[in-house]
Amino acid sequence: MRLFAALLPPPAAMAELTAGLGPLHRLPGARDLRWTAPDGWHYTLAFLGEVPDTLRPDLDERLARAARRHRPCELRIRGGGRFGDRALWAGAEGDVRAAGALAASVRAAARRAGAPVDEEHGFRAHLTLARASRGARVDLRPFAAALDGFRGAGWTAADLSLVASLLPRSGIPGERSHYTVVGSWPLGGPAAAPPGDGAAGGAG
Repeated sequence: MRLFAALLPPPAAMAELTAGLGPLHRLPGARDLRWTAPDGWHYTLAFLGEVPDTLRPDLDERLARAARRHRPCELRIRGGGRFGDRALWAGAEGDVRAAGALAASVRAAARRAGAPVDEEHGFRAHLTLARASRGARVDLRPFAAALDGFRGAGWTAADLSLVASLLPRSGIPGERSHYTVVGSWPLGGPAAAPPGDGAAGGAG
């Protein structure tokens, strides 16, 4: 399965963002974007690629240990930006550095389990909202600017989730990938490391 580790916003935070995106859907060019459905919104910690089923027991055990070493993160969806004119995203504020430390632990845990971790892209707290349709030329600057004032309510990221990305198979144009959570582990717990003790390097 194509797997990635992520922090998932709660339904209330997604509902707020859905309402906040209303004006963006009326901007010129909005119809030429492939908008991500709320059930596909996530903050990716590490992309693991195609992971053989034989690696899952060790991977799951190491991710569980990594999760226990990091406390829950207090976050909120805040503002946004773009990757050129390819993708539009929403940002985050709050315990972003703590989320980055968790991402480092997740990557280390996955490497030790033998998973093919994407090492090219480091952690950047962003939630992909839309991508430009193939062949379309859309200026994403107005969309990113429209997100500047968005600031959702705070929420607690209390679990590390392992998510499978299921590619479209129907051949229907515009069909999107589907995501399903295949593993989840609570952050923190009795063995949680206090802030500043080097938890970012732990991976199990």
